[in-house]
Amino acid sequence: MASADSTPVPSRSRSRTRFAATVGGLLALAVAPAAFAAEGMWTLDNLPKAQLQSQYQFAPDQAWVDHAMQSSVRLAGGCSGSFVSPDGLVLTNAHCVVGCVQGLSSPQRDLQNDGFVADARGEELQCPAEELNVLRAITDVSGRLSSAAEGKQGQAYVDARNAEKSRIESECVGDDEAKTRCDVVELYNGGQQHLYRYHRYSDVRLVFTPEYSVGFFGGDPDNFNFPRYNLDAALLRAYEDGKPANVEHHFTLKPEGAEPGELVMVTGHPGRTQRQLTVAQLETVRDVSLINNLLWLAERRAMLGQYGRVNEEATRQAQSDLTFTDNSYKVFRGQLQALLDPQVFAGKRAEEARLRDGVDAAPWNEVEAAQVVARQLAVPYMLLEQGRGFDSRLFGIARTLVRGGTERAKANDARLPEFQDAGQGRLRQTLLSKAPVYPEFEIAKLTWSLTKFRELLGTDDPLVKSVLGTQSPAQVAKALVEGSKLADVAERERLWNGGSAAIDASDDPFIRLARAVDAPARALRQRQESEVASIESRAATQIAKVRFEKLGTTVYPDATFTLRLSYGDVAGWEENGKAIEPFTTMGGVFARNTGAEPYALPKRWLDAQGRIAQDTRFNFVSTNDIIGGNSGSPVINRDAQVIGLAFDGNIHSLGGSFWYDPKLNRTVSVHSAAIIESLKSVYGADALVGELLQN
Repeated sequence: MASADSTPVPSRSRSRTRFAATVGGLLALAVAPAAFAAEGMWTLDNLPKAQLQSQYQFAPDQAWVDHAMQSSVRLAGGCSGSFVSPDGLVLTNAHCVVGCVQGLSSPQRDLQNDGFVADARGEELQCPAEELNVLRAITDVSGRLSSAAEGKQGQAYVDARNAEKSRIESECVGDDEAKTRCDVVELYNGGQQHLYRYHRYSDVRLVFTPEYSVGFFGGDPDNFNFPRYNLDAALLRAYEDGKPANVEHHFTLKPEGAEPGELVMVTGHPGRTQRQLTVAQLETVRDVSLINNLLWLAERRAMLGQYGRVNEEATRQAQSDLTFTDNSYKVFRGQLQALLDPQVFAGKRAEEARLRDGVDAAPWNEVEAAQVVARQLAVPYMLLEQGRGFDSRLFGIARTLVRGGTERAKANDARLPEFQDAGQGRLRQTLLSKAPVYPEFEIAKLTWSLTKFRELLGTDDPLVKSVLGTQSPAQVAKALVEGSKLADVAERERLWNGGSAAIDASDDPFIRLARAVDAPARALRQRQESEVASIESRAATQIAKVRFEKLGTTVYPDATFTLRLSYGDVAGWEENGKAIEPFTTMGGVFARNTGAEPYALPKRWLDAQGRIAQDTRFNFVSTNDIIGGNSGSPVINRDAQVIGLAFDGNIHSLGGSFWYDPKLNRTVSVHSAAIIESLKSVYGADALVGELLQN
């Protein structure tokens, strides 16, 4: 299961010869960026058509590109998907709809563990806060952003760019906020700025999700490994005006899938890569960001595990949080192992030296100087502005209300970006989600995070004293949760609609807490933006110009959670002298079943064993270059037919944030045949099978 921040990379335990090959690839990238057949997350307006033609005799025309673009779907919460029928049916991963499923579940109806199939359109369940985006157009707005910030530095630079972005996005959305979303996206670390205009679907309904034990079969031990046996697949449906959306573009499903060596492409929304960071920035990632993340996640994992052992209901409440915490920990650990290898950094330094050769070193030096401040701010920024000192859904709601009251009173282009008009629809939808809040779970998370807040800032810190007073973290957490009304959607709506006056008059304890920490959190944010981000952004623009002059746009930009295409082929790899075959079969999941978690099949699957064609291909691997955010991406062939559904990478993929290793890096996908066979033979979902195969 790929995390939203995950990235593919070989672990430190790999042999030095394999790392040497990777480092050689890094060096080659500086001179011949398109050398690796499968490397690259390419924007659809700059596809490597010459390479595709040379290697696969395939040159997609504009009609093919437009069809692929408008058949691909972004889940605003951090995943990908695709339309697979003209009636708005969307194929994605089961782990991508966990938020929806958890929000629809209860102790009496546990859809997460029991699975769900809508037998008719009227039985499809509206997700509490899901949003789908379909890309319609890309426009270069680099000139406008450059002119707006010209000659400015520090906070003035940040404010000017944010204001211009706000104007561009608002012009794009216009009066169609309900159905249009617009984002200004920085590519090549600021070398280009493009406006992405999306069609927005805010009425999204759950159609199918398997049992948790099938979608996550193998749990953490199998995560980022292969062979795999996961039905990590789910179906949603986009609705408009109360009816299933009528979509012009959608992919068709090919149950036969692809054969080894056949060209396969992934169209999805990779979240974030760091392949174009400077060495100084990578050192901060290695020495500060990853360490802080790992420590926080390790302790959070222990806390969630302890809470989940209280009883079955506690287990259910903590289940998805624990799964994603486990996943993120594994991702960051793999990234750290990669960056700790001396040869990896030697390769990065050599790559940077080639880029800097013969040009002004000032941009790199400015970025390096800014890292001093970045390191100083890292922990307090994480606790306050990122909210990790207050690990609570109710606190997140309170902060949105408090900041919303302040920001919405300002002119649109003077607001914090997340409160500008262009994003109001999504913000309100998330704020007013009807997903249940579990008080005991909130208390457990808040108690732990307040303890970390005190530990990391110090007992004598003025803000710590202000928040805790003479009470313990447990006492404060209990009083906050039990005294708050913010679990009530009607109360949230009242405060939101009432604006700053209603929020200022509120005595809700979470509102008071959010007010108390807002000023110091904003101060940290302002320092980070003016003393770190603005310097990095300006320098990145200059570095990008050098990169363009030397390499042109034959290099792909770092991932930005925008639509990209990755190409490769179905292929296994060699591990310690042993060939890893590219396919598993459905019969293998029964052989792997032990009856104990995480290898326990549910009763519905055990009962269906005799009906399932055991030799049906289940999961497979390919050389596609993907990362977290690509979860749920369609794997398509040259005829734009879905032959699989990407859901993970192998263990070697855990460093893809920094580079791509063509020998070992593999994408793991659910085979299209397994999706059809499961719906038909296990779930009896004949209508869905018919809809998927109607074209």
